[in-house]
Amino acid sequence: MSEATFSMEWPESWGDRPVPALDLKAQYETIRDEVEPLVLRIMRDQAFVMGPEVSGLEAEMASYCQAPFGVGCASGSDALLIPLMAWEIGPGDEVITTPYSFFATAGAIWRTGAKPVFVDIDPVSFNINPDLIEAAITDRTRVLLPVHLYGQTADMEPIRRLAAQHGMPVLEDSAQAIGAEYRGLRSGNLGEVAAFSFYPSKNLGGFGDGGMITTHDEQLAKRMARIRMHGMEPRYYHHEVGFNSRLDALQAAVLRVKLRHLDNWSNGRREVAQRYHELFAKHLHDDVLALPFELEDRHHVFNQFVVRVRDGNRDALKESLGRQKIGSEIYYPVPLHMQKCFATLGHGPGDFPIAETAALETLALPMYPELGAEAQEHVVRSIARFFREQRSARAA
Repeated sequence: MSEATFSMEWPESWGDRPVPALDLKAQYETIRDEVEPLVLRIMRDQAFVMGPEVSGLEAEMASYCQAPFGVGCASGSDALLIPLMAWEIGPGDEVITTPYSFFATAGAIWRTGAKPVFVDIDPVSFNINPDLIEAAITDRTRVLLPVHLYGQTADMEPIRRLAAQHGMPVLEDSAQAIGAEYRGLRSGNLGEVAAFSFYPSKNLGGFGDGGMITTHDEQLAKRMARIRMHGMEPRYYHHEVGFNSRLDALQAAVLRVKLRHLDNWSNGRREVAQRYHELFAKHLHDDVLALPFELEDRHHVFNQFVVRVRDGNRDALKESLGRQKIGSEIYYPVPLHMQKCFATLGHGPGDFPIAETAALETLALPMYPELGAEAQEHVVRSIARFFREQRSARAA
């Protein structure tokens, strides 16, 4: 590693004020006057489950994602499970996905009785490596399930081509990528079905859990809508065994307001990401960090700003930032193939080395549209100081 150089031109002005990894209160203040009357109206109406707010959100989300149909549900996890159930995925089937994602990606496959088959990731985007997928396809493979991680889509053209060649659908895990684009098409319109999460930390987050499924297939949309209601249509007539995954009217009403602001917030995230690049270029001149960037044919919405920390310094850097009240997070410290609950799949260390390295090196820095330049400068200064002290310690 070449010798690091660090700019020493700044004054220390931020003090001990915290910089959270995410500040939902700052966002809420910008929409308070729009949201609170809606919440009060729903409380007065006492109409809490499904209804016109949910159907309105379904239509608006589908339109936003360039897809004809939307199906609201109770969580992003259910948004992954419901289409697998609608396709009747079950024991003996295999679904190909990534080992580097939130647990729900593989958990939904497991809950159907099918086997998650992992394929290693691309070291730059952290998304599934399409060049490795074909070798994992067997006569039991039924679905390809790529994840659009951290706000940037997977490389979908080769994934869709492989799926078409083998006669199987693509299920997009778009939980972190609403508004992201691939070659001009939005996530939610890049496979047969897409699953979204409205968990509060997402770019479009509710006041609790919630999820959405988008699709071009009208009959599939109807079946998924039935599955989320215990397989019931009409009331008390059950065509199949579904489960309860209804979306609350309160969540839908809030999300409809937030959806109108989403593009502005996404642009704000992109500006924050650009400012990180400029600040790191100014203050930290070395390869001790690898920064995320937007690939040429993508539109990145930066659900997270995840850096790679070289030379085994990730955990020490996180601890250092924590002492300075700077929030950060590790997504994800244990790849899915190494989780205890999947031990029967027979995987071990070294099976998916790119994912395993990412789990050891990645760190998410503060990222939200309202993150100010002064706070960002403080974050970058603090990181530069950490590496300066590391260099001094090695030289001593």
